[in-house]
Amino acid sequence: MGGFGVINYALLDEKRAVFGAISAVLSYPEKRFMNDRFLLEETFTNPKTLELITAFWEEISALTFGEITETYVDTFDFNKKTTLYMTFYKFEDARERGQMLAKLKVLYEMFGLLPDDAELTDYLPLMLEFIDAGDWYMDERSGDSIELLIGVIEDGSYHLLQALEEAGNPYRFVIEAMRNELRVCVKQGEEKQHVE
Repeated sequence: MGGFGVINYALLDEKRAVFGAISAVLSYPEKRFMNDRFLLEETFTNPKTLELITAFWEEISALTFGEITETYVDTFDFNKKTTLYMTFYKFEDARERGQMLAKLKVLYEMFGLLPDDAELTDYLPLMLEFIDAGDWYMDERSGDSIELLIGVIEDGSYHLLQALEEAGNPYRFVIEAMRNELRVCVKQGEEKQHVE
């Protein structure tokens, strides 16, 4: 994914709750996970996104809570091909990854989100939480910063989605839904390089 159009910041701002809900679904499942389903589904107004999220819930509902947590851990914690750390796909543990993590940390702090030091700044649920909770809208500094963030998400989630689809993993629907929502927020236009 070498380039993308121009971000529609007003639409991205309107969809904050959507990205917050996706962040919640991609976080480690807690006991209330299945009960949250109906609260979260109300957030999705885009028919294609709702269809994908519904498909995820249908597949995951066939599992016990223990199987859900096991699936989550096996998928995102013990498999390099399906990690939630978005810069890992491009840089693995190279020095450039450290530089990108530092850029993301500065971005979060610049717009009022202080990430927990326990998570790396390229952790997808954290990145989506930033879109939801960060104070970036209508800030003149947000242009390049938000483009960088979305570029990192696009690049990493492309590889993540491929691996999840190959494995037939239920989380493939969530990642596809997220990518669908990002596409909606991008005006097709001149191509820009989005990851330095």
